[in-house]
Amino acid sequence: MEKIEHKFVEANGLKLHVAEIGSGSSPAVVFLHGFPEIWYSWRYQMIAVAEAGYRAIAPDYRGYGLSDPPPEPEKTEFLDLVADLLALLDALALSKVFLIAKDFGPLVVSLFSLLHQDRVLGFITIGVPFMPPRPPTYHRNLPEGFYMSRWKEPGRAEADFGRLDAKNVVRNVYIMFSKSEIPIAKEGQEIMDLVQPSDPLPSWFTEEDLATYGALYEKSGFRTALQVPYRSMGRQLDISDPKVEVPALLIMGEKDYVLKFPGIEDYIRSGTVKSFVPNLEITFMPEGTHFVQEQSPDEVNNLILNFLRSHN
Repeated sequence: MEKIEHKFVEANGLKLHVAEIGSGSSPAVVFLHGFPEIWYSWRYQMIAVAEAGYRAIAPDYRGYGLSDPPPEPEKTEFLDLVADLLALLDALALSKVFLIAKDFGPLVVSLFSLLHQDRVLGFITIGVPFMPPRPPTYHRNLPEGFYMSRWKEPGRAEADFGRLDAKNVVRNVYIMFSKSEIPIAKEGQEIMDLVQPSDPLPSWFTEEDLATYGALYEKSGFRTALQVPYRSMGRQLDISDPKVEVPALLIMGEKDYVLKFPGIEDYIRSGTVKSFVPNLEITFMPEGTHFVQEQSPDEVNNLILNFLRSHN
């Protein structure tokens, strides 16, 4: 990790923290994290693409990690992250880039690719497919204790998370999200109660990794992270034909709990997603969980490099 450099870039009046490695003259690959992640979740991929001759760039979103918080976190929307990404590319003088994202990052990529397709060479999403900007419906078929419904409720997650320090919140979410079942609390139970103090970390996630995440979330808190994605999801944009023609790749773990969201697996396997992204390749990794890029970095790196080489 010592090869990765860090700097701050002014974007939309905020200083965004950016991790970077690779030659400035090389094709750029921008990595967008999810929750409870940060730039660090791309550590293996950044080094791999840099060694293959690309420039790897991984920002922390506004209000995440070392980036400045927005002035009004509760009003932050996905479109703010899209605008930040555009401002970041402009500040770095990058006319076109490859985008790689996971978790809710693919929702940022979906919007960015629809609004600024001329800036995108191609994109890879991990764990979540391209989604047109429409309100989600899967939560209607899930119990009240569905974690996203709980975290959408103002004050509920704050009280739940507030019983623990930031490191243990991240620990619990990593353990929950590494399983193949959707996190759903029972009546009278909170989401953090789904994990016990004795539950082990995933085998591929070290105490050192956890300490790194914990320190970054200790700094940022969860205020913006609860707003985006959980409390700002589902705004519908007036885009008549939400289709993106650039090359794309979806990497899904067969054991990723997201596949249990009502309608998601059918959306992918039926090919419906390709009506929005015609040039989409789809790869399923048999043992992959929601954090497949950290769980199986070599396999994911090979998929990424093959895609980049094919479309560079």
